[in-house]
Amino acid sequence: MRALTESEARVIAVLLAARPDHERERLHQVGIPRSTYHAVRRRAYQEGWLRDRYVPHPVPLGRPLITVLVARPYADRFEDFARVAAADPGNVVLWTSAHVSIAVFFHAKPAEPQRLVQRIAAQKLATPPLQLTVSADGPTVPVYFDFEGLWSHLAGFEGTLAYPHGLGGADGGDDEGAEPARLSSHQQWAIGELLRRPFVAAEQGRGGHLVGPFGLPFSQRRLLARGWITHRTLLDPSRLPSFEGKAADQVVLITGTPRSGARPEVLFATLTRESRVYPFLFVVGPERWLLGALGGSAPRPDESGSVRRPVLPTLREYLEGIDIVQEPAAGFTTPVDHRYDRLLPEPKVVPTTPAA
Repeated sequence: MRALTESEARVIAVLLAARPDHERERLHQVGIPRSTYHAVRRRAYQEGWLRDRYVPHPVPLGRPLITVLVARPYADRFEDFARVAAADPGNVVLWTSAHVSIAVFFHAKPAEPQRLVQRIAAQKLATPPLQLTVSADGPTVPVYFDFEGLWSHLAGFEGTLAYPHGLGGADGGDDEGAEPARLSSHQQWAIGELLRRPFVAAEQGRGGHLVGPFGLPFSQRRLLARGWITHRTLLDPSRLPSFEGKAADQVVLITGTPRSGARPEVLFATLTRESRVYPFLFVVGPERWLLGALGGSAPRPDESGSVRRPVLPTLREYLEGIDIVQEPAAGFTTPVDHRYDRLLPEPKVVPTTPAA
């Protein structure tokens, strides 16, 4: 596999930010000719390095709970575990390997996550999994499959454009913030069209780089502006070549119990600013925290003059009972790859009532 060029690295970095900038601003950010930018962007999607998704806020969908499950399936049952997890109607993400799996669910009721864990135990599919169920209307998932920070650092760029993107938060409420938001029939249709947009484009043979938010109708742009749905560009670390001898080909999952007085925002700031570790996933549960990061299987070239704060001692200042699992990115398959369209029924008739 050939290494990435500097132009490819720059374009990937600006695309991962998923900012709604005009193309002129993006060209200024990457500092390369327009023709090169378009060629690299098209190649990044064709090669499977990047893919676009629309990620909904769980609350307007009537699913105010986010469950993240980290499991270690038994060696002879990991395929059965993947089947059971993917069959859950709330499952939207499933990464699975022979040694560890991570899954994300949007749930409507508190009993649903426990029933899932009970099914896994009853069928003897895995050791007791780590289950983190958090409220979607709070700052409980401050980083959600956001690879911009890691890639900008790997490529040697100064700062980031939009990192971190989280999931959920306060934007799911009505304008007054008094009651949880719920979708009207037209809004449900509009958000469903966005959730299905990347997959419809693939079925029609349109490139993945053409499913972004530019040119959307007003009702869908309003949903984006309101925070009920977000356009994201995601990275596939198992497919991405190295850049200048640096690669992020190891998935590292870290869990721990927060120490008394530990604050997640302080841990995140310390990791990113002083340890130069940029989690792609951060879930703040009431009793356990989960961080997902990417590492390299080979030593990285020395960073001239830089001093990094050691990672494990930093984690120990904020967490105890730390468990670390590392798996090659190439060892994961994605039976459910950010399929938020599963959460809504297929539309039968296009509503004619304008979106509120």
